[in-house]
Amino acid sequence: MSGIQQDWLSALKPNFKVLPLKERLLCGVGALCGLAISSLISWYILGGINAWYIAPMGASSVLLFAVPSSPLAQPWNVVIGNTIAGIIGVACSTWIPDLTGAFSFAVGLAIFLMMTTDSLHPPSGAVAMTAVLGGETVHHLGFNFVIYPVLLNSVLLLAFALLFNRLIGRHYPYPKHVNERSSDPTPTQKVSIQPQDIQRALDEHTELLDISQYDLEKIILEAQELANERQVNIYVCQDIMSKDVITLDENDDIHQALNKFKHNNLMSLPVIQGEGRIVGTLALYEVVEWFKRAADPRASWEHLVKQIMNRKVVTVTPLQPIQDLVPYFVEKSFNYIPVVEDQKLIGIISRADMIAALQQQLNQIK
Repeated sequence: MSGIQQDWLSALKPNFKVLPLKERLLCGVGALCGLAISSLISWYILGGINAWYIAPMGASSVLLFAVPSSPLAQPWNVVIGNTIAGIIGVACSTWIPDLTGAFSFAVGLAIFLMMTTDSLHPPSGAVAMTAVLGGETVHHLGFNFVIYPVLLNSVLLLAFALLFNRLIGRHYPYPKHVNERSSDPTPTQKVSIQPQDIQRALDEHTELLDISQYDLEKIILEAQELANERQVNIYVCQDIMSKDVITLDENDDIHQALNKFKHNNLMSLPVIQGEGRIVGTLALYEVVEWFKRAADPRASWEHLVKQIMNRKVVTVTPLQPIQDLVPYFVEKSFNYIPVVEDQKLIGIISRADMIAALQQQLNQIK
């Protein structure tokens, strides 16, 4: 698979944490048991009524057992969201004769009302659609459909989710991270990020984020603590270098090199051979000069990167202090400096990396 195809596929994938195998199995077992037990109880309670369980509960189980910390999976959202969607679905099924118009209007209005009541629950959209497209059995129930199976299914599945998540050590419903002693910010918040800072930042975003303000604040504070632990007074090259390095191979065609410059919007790239030994650098201006002399018969033999690259390379070692690099960036206007270990390229330090590190050192002095 080519690099472009991999980039395209990566863009389609969510930036989502993959849980350990044990956690994934627990999520699956929870949904399996929750749906089985709650459906059997529904069947027992409702007896001969055919509409004893509805498909949207499968979607609810994904939230309740796989992402119980999501704001969309909280008890209020499950019960109120499904109830609102059921009422709207039945009403649209009763008063709008056209099926397409009925379920479209039902889902759209249900989303609006759920967002208005802070009870957004994605499976509720399917509840509204089921009320319209569920057939004669569902239509015969009328508004009783809201009580059973919708509300009954929701409460039973929610009750098992509460029990199951507590048994495996999860907090559900998810608690708010606030100062329980007073209305003031916690001691940590007073000297760092406070709830109102998070709220102001969130107010500038009109889209809905599937994470609570409290969880977002907790993650930011934990990340800040880790960053503080990493702070040092004297940085060495390996502390600030970028390890994912874009390179050229010495045997690359010059046209291929130009495409890489254009695709990554870079002015210069390191050139390697074999298993990563750096042998030179190639700047974009050198490619431009090659194009200028392309019509010269004496230069017609040049078509590989190694034939036009600069073989004089300034490199540094991983443990070298970054202060040693300042003259190259200031006096000689380097864009980057390769970091080499055992003659192999292991990273680069860009001008931006240097500026960020020096700024951090200045902040520590203040």
